[in-house]
Amino acid sequence: QVQLVESGGGLVQAGGSLRLSCAASRSTFSINIIGWYRQAPGKQRELVAAISASGSTNYADSVKGRFTISSENAKNMVSLQMNSLKPEDTAVYYCYAGIRGDDYWGQGTQVTVSS
Repeated sequence: QVQLVESGGGLVQAGGSLRLSCAASRSTFSINIIGWYRQAPGKQRELVAAISASGSTNYADSVKGRFTISSENAKNMVSLQMNSLKPEDTAVYYCYAGIRGDDYWGQGTQVTVSS
């Protein structure tokens, strides 16, 4: 099992930046895949970015070139640097971890981008 705690959400103007952090209760080396999903009102939850234990990354097409996921293994933490934010990035962002076929979620953090 793992507990995930997100931080760093907030309100920002379009074009601005935010950095989300996810603190895991166990070593990120022991997590098969960890990353971020988001859910906007009335929409399905979607993958934003993820990083595997081997360090390979995966991004949604809509955020490529703007968002960067990184793993700080010494701190059991994963971060999402979000630049050039757009109003359509507004959503609740959830930290996700996959461990041996089981899914774990954080409580979510709100990101609001004003136009």
